Order: sequence, then structure tokens, then C-alpha cells
Amino acid sequence: MNKLSYIWQYIKYLTSAQSKYYLHSPFVYTLTQEVLHDKRYYYAFDAIDYCKKQWLISKQIIEVQDYGAGSKVMDSKKRRVSDIAKYATASNKEGQLLFRLVNYFKPNYVLELGTSLGISTLYLAKAYSKAAVHTLEGCPQTAAVAQQNFKVLQANNVRLHVGTFNELLPKVLQQLPQLDLVLFDGNHKKEPTLLYFEQCLPLVHEKTVFVFDDIYWSAEMTEAWETIKKHPKVRLTIDLFRYGLVFFKQDQAKEHFKILF
Repeated sequence: MNKLSYIWQYIKYLTSAQSKYYLHSPFVYTLTQEVLHDKRYYYAFDAIDYCKKQWLISKQIIEVQDYGAGSKVMDSKKRRVSDIAKYATASNKEGQLLFRLVNYFKPNYVLELGTSLGISTLYLAKAYSKAAVHTLEGCPQTAAVAQQNFKVLQANNVRLHVGTFNELLPKVLQQLPQLDLVLFDGNHKKEPTLLYFEQCLPLVHEKTVFVFDDIYWSAEMTEAWETIKKHPKVRLTIDLFRYGLVFFKQDQAKEHFKILF
């Protein structure tokens, strides 16, 4: 999706998104009040932010193996870690939302597709120490940087799996009794996104949350998001522009929300 199309999508989002005062779903209203619009500053934010800032000034260069749709701003295989930290990791606002989702739902089994430098992973892991966080990364050198971050911040509940998603995902899913929260953030193409979504579905339950990153990153990702919304197992979705949240509450009438974030 080119820059003008992306801006147009954002304008459409802003003009159609709802504030919490117009939400008629008690579940969505409470989630918006206690998670999406929560302004509390939690204990782990400073440490994760400091970790990211160290990589923003790093002069280290690594060779990246990119199995997804690639980057819009980095087209070389050899990349500065500082550039990856700047362009390919969650912002503070986005990372803190992930933290709050985990803090609120207390998932026991968390799966992340796309570790990158591990910044999002840290937000997921530090929110609830009892969560077993499995994160998948295709690039060995990127994964090595992430592993350093996990060690420094003592994220002992993270298990890092290195390899392609097609190879790793079926194996990791076999190790898990259920999926409580999944972050899809590693392949911004339509068909792989839908494939991974379908592979994860057998392990969902009433309280499972799926988080899709960059749902307007490209026309393909937007098409994937629209397909996911229509799936019969999906009961409720929340469009935050950067993230798409998916819920499977079977007692919930099928509804789709756009909420200002």
C-alpha cells in the first residue's frame, strides 16, 4: 500500500472510529476503559524503553533473513540494529497496549509470530510472569539480539524458537494445550497470515485473544483482516488501525468495532 493510500485509510479510520461513550457492548466498553484507554504507567515500561534506546544508538550491523513481505524502509540484507529498532519494533504506545492486554487477561500461554529484537516480546512477558511466552523468529542474527534483551531484563518466561514459521509453527502448537493470546507480527502477506490464523484456531477458547499487527500495512493485509472478520469462529473484532483485536466469545453477537486509540 503506497503512502497516500495508507493516509487515506487512516482518515477513514478516524472518521468512522467510535469513542467509548458510544459503545453499547458492556465487554467492549469495559475493555476500552480498563485497557485501551488506560493511562497508568506500569513498572516495566522504563526498563523496556531503556533497552530499546540502547539499540537505537547501537552501531552493530547484522545480516537479516526476511521471510515475510520485507520492510518498506530497509531493503538491504545487512542492516543496522539501530534502524531495526527505529522502524521494525513496537512504539511505546503500541508495546504498552500489549502489556495492558496481557495484564488484563492474564493469559497462561502466549504465542508471538515475529520476535524481531524482542521489544514486543518483553512487553508480553513482563506483564504476567506466569505466562509461558513462545516467540518465533526466522532470522538467527536478529534472534540473537532478542535473546540478549531477554537475558538482560530477566524475561525467564520467554522461549525463543528460531526458524521459518512454516517449519516451527506446527511443532510449537503441538507443545501447547491451548492459546490464550497470539500476536501475529511476522509476515505481512495475505495468504501466510490466513494460513497461520487457521493453524492456530484449533487451540482457541472462549477467552482467547488474537492480535494482528499492521492490518492496513498493505492491501493484502487489509484483505486478510476482512477475511478474518468474516470467519464463523470470530465473534467480535476491534479495529485500532495499527492493531486488530479478535475475540471468540460464543455468547457474543457477531460485531465489529473501530475504536479511537
